[in-house]
Amino acid sequence: MLVAYLIMLREGIEAALIVGIIAGYLKQTGRSAWLPSVWLGVVLAIAICVVVGVALNYTSGEFPQKQQELFEGLVALAAVVILTSMVFWMKKAARSIKAELHHSVDAALRPGTGQGWALVGMAFLAVGREGLESVFFLLAIVQQSEGWSVPIGAFLGLLSAVAVGAAITYGGRKIDLRRFFRWTGAFIIFVASGLLASAVRAFHEAGLWNGLQDRAFDLSGILPADGILGTLLTGLLGYQDAPTVGELLAYTIFLVPALILFFSQQRPVAAPRIA
Repeated sequence: MLVAYLIMLREGIEAALIVGIIAGYLKQTGRSAWLPSVWLGVVLAIAICVVVGVALNYTSGEFPQKQQELFEGLVALAAVVILTSMVFWMKKAARSIKAELHHSVDAALRPGTGQGWALVGMAFLAVGREGLESVFFLLAIVQQSEGWSVPIGAFLGLLSAVAVGAAITYGGRKIDLRRFFRWTGAFIIFVASGLLASAVRAFHEAGLWNGLQDRAFDLSGILPADGILGTLLTGLLGYQDAPTVGELLAYTIFLVPALILFFSQQRPVAAPRIA
């Protein structure tokens, strides 16, 4: 639940940041009449993401066991790629995202460019990208969880993101977004490492991977994964109490270089602000 909450909080704030910059710039430049186009793009993106998520979840339940394990492994692998690219994209884009969006809004509202529809497309792509990233991540962890904890956590995270976005856009609140994205980015790298290890396990259960299946260690008697602390560590860090050598290698080989790259050359940059 906590992991779903934090992921949706971050994804939601990213989307709110981009949409807020667009909406704030329109108001600032006296073009508020175009705001309905922005909200239409947001609504369309949310609707499509929900449909895609429901369809993928329903389809996976129709597969035979081995095909379902293969599907779960592919979804986990896709989630790793998407989450990691999102983290590094935001690290790079945060420095110039406001200026780039202002330029894109001006270009979208030039005569003869479809104006309103161009703005719909901007908002749609901004929210749709974050939404699809969330869909793949939530689908990957829903397939490994039971009950309603993941959907509830995701919903609460989305509500919190909307509240934060509204506070920034309409309440004039200032948040250190640079620090927020840096530390949530590191957290997401740990989550992605755990998902990669789970993908290795799913591919083994699907019959595609049979190497390195010896137990690396077994802490189930000391720190079981289904205990309170173990559950928390599993969600936050991808902890497994008895991983195979292959799962541990996948986790470590991905985690260490990703963290080094993420924290290398971290320069203080101005946090994006929503006007």
